[in-house]
Amino acid sequence: MQRRKFVRTAGLGSAAVAASATLAAPAIAQSMPELKWRLTSSFPKSLDTLYGGSERLSRIVAEATDNKFQIRVFSAGEIVPGLQVADAIQNGTVEMGHNASYYYFGKDPTFALGTAVPFGLNTRQMDAWLTNGGGEQLLNDFYKDYNIYGIACGNTGCQMGGWFRKEINTLDDMKGLKMRIGGFAGQVMARLGVIPQQLAGGDIYPALEKGTIDAAEWVGPYDDQKLGFAKIAPNYYYPGWWEGCATLHTFIGLDKWNMLPKPYQAILRAACADTNAWMVGKYDADNPKALRELVASGVKLLPFSAPIMEASFKAANDVYAETMASNARFKKIYESMAAFRKEEVLWFRVAENTFDTFMARQSAANKI
Repeated sequence: MQRRKFVRTAGLGSAAVAASATLAAPAIAQSMPELKWRLTSSFPKSLDTLYGGSERLSRIVAEATDNKFQIRVFSAGEIVPGLQVADAIQNGTVEMGHNASYYYFGKDPTFALGTAVPFGLNTRQMDAWLTNGGGEQLLNDFYKDYNIYGIACGNTGCQMGGWFRKEINTLDDMKGLKMRIGGFAGQVMARLGVIPQQLAGGDIYPALEKGTIDAAEWVGPYDDQKLGFAKIAPNYYYPGWWEGCATLHTFIGLDKWNMLPKPYQAILRAACADTNAWMVGKYDADNPKALRELVASGVKLLPFSAPIMEASFKAANDVYAETMASNARFKKIYESMAAFRKEEVLWFRVAENTFDTFMARQSAANKI
């Protein structure tokens, strides 16, 4: 009898615990403030992966907070132009934005290290540096001077080398070329005789069409196909040595970040991590088909020559040395990234690259 009584009592106890847990969840949710933030993106809605990352982030945050924390997303130009996201956050126009840190190279070259620099890290290496190599903390120590807190939120993977009206076979072919390319890559290209131009994504096609520029780089086959560059500049080069990856960031006003309840901060970080993985996967899934279609339409797929790659590598290292000599903040972060890169490249040479190279040979032999 006592055993049966114990079981009944234990059963009631379990039910009571379950009931209290059910009641506790809404109570916790009710204790969280209702927030309605605005996010301005650097990208147009037509770029469903870059712009879509912001929408995914917003949806995850809303679902995880039972709509207590809502983030309304605006595309480039709806509130501010695509290259003014950081400014809008600094002056309090919006609470947050989704963009590429290197768009603000003009403010300080150190911004470029948050996205990509020529001959820098690949996608996995960048993620490793940010999460386990001290990169995120170093960048946020820098961003705080601009009242910004940054969280990695998306990556395009290694990019293509861009679209050119004419073939680029030698270094002499680079001289006098007007190309949409900015930041450190623009400085490196300038050493090769290129005239760099910084343009937002939505402005590239009109500039190519009017002849204002002779070449342009953007992302890769999936996005480039959408923007229609092949109609004007049919020579498609690879690789984009200036972007072995391209990390996007969610920028948040530092004061807004600091006032967020810890659960909201955790949810926002988790949403950014999810979006980061989703974006890499989407590009990896969509680029092959787009590239096949572009080539089938008459696009010439061409590699940069070895002399151009070697000259670009030397020019990049010269630019880094000069920048480090005059910019202590850049020097501190770049040296961390460069040391991490050295170890990563050694490791990747052992297993990753060996495996990839073997599989590439099988593909070339039509065995897979």
